Amino acid sequence: MKTQIDSGDVIDITAPSGGTTSGVGVLLTKLFGIAVTTQLVGETASIVTRGTFDHTAEGAGSGQAWAVGDIVYWDDTNKRLTKTSSGNTRVGVAVAVKLTAATTGRLRLDGFAT
Repeated sequence: MKTQIDSGDVIDITAPSGGTTSGVGVLLTKLFGIAVTTQLVGETASIVTRGTFDHTAEGAGSGQAWAVGDIVYWDDTNKRLTKTSSGNTRVGVAVAVKLTAATTGRLRLDGFAT
């Protein structure tokens, strides 16, 4: 197609306050992705906006288990995934069971944040 730039699965951004850390989620208003590299504030960084990832999640002590298909949200304050919707941003769905004590969850990114 003449107007397509690329697939859009990897987007270049300007690293926000706090910079980016490889493998950690980045939220820019309604754009969410997982950082490809570690970059300082203001540097160009790449984030992956679609795919399946393991990421730090609300775990031990939270009583939070996930089932496949559960909606997953981003807790930007604590830089972790959660099933708690209040005050957080929807970023994907769980694609593996997460036990209550687990501190890592597997999700499929939606490609957008709501």
